[in-house]
Amino acid sequence: MPPMKIPGPDHPITLSAAPGAVEALFGGHLIARSEDVLMLAEASYPPVAYFPRADVEMTVFAKTARQTHCPYKGEASYYSLERDGQVVENVAWSYEDPYPAMAAIKGRLAFYPNVVSLKTEAGAGPSVDEAVRHTDSGSGSPQASAWAPTVKTP
Repeated sequence: MPPMKIPGPDHPITLSAAPGAVEALFGGHLIARSEDVLMLAEASYPPVAYFPRADVEMTVFAKTARQTHCPYKGEASYYSLERDGQVVENVAWSYEDPYPAMAAIKGRLAFYPNVVSLKTEAGAGPSVDEAVRHTDSGSGSPQASAWAPTVKTP
C-alpha cells in the first residue's frame, strides 16, 4: 500500500461545515439534502461537498468496482447513479475508511460537479451565472442591466 501523507503547508486540506442546507440535484431530481454537509478544500482544487449517507437517496446508487487512492485521504470507492432509465457510472465517491487526518469524511458521499449540481438553501445570494452576467464583459459596461438597489438612500 502506498505511504500515507499528512496534510500540511505544502498540501493543505481543510474541512468546514457548509452554511445551511445543501441540495444535490441530478436532472432536476433531488438526490440529497443535508444541513450536515462538510466542505473539503484541498490545496488548489475546487472545494468538494461531502454529504452524510443518511441524507442521500442511496436507492438510486450502486457501488462499482472502481477504486482510487489518495495519499492524504486513503482509498475511495465509487458509485453509479440510475435515475429515469439513465445510468451514470462513477458519479459519486466515498472514503469508507479514510486515513485518521480525514476521519470526518468517513462514509460520506461526494459528487462530480459536471453531473450533479449543488444548490444552497434559498436566500444564499445570486447564482454564479447571474453574478457573471452583471460583471464587466471587457467593454467597460455590465453585460446585464443593474440589479435593483438592496438598500434605500439615507
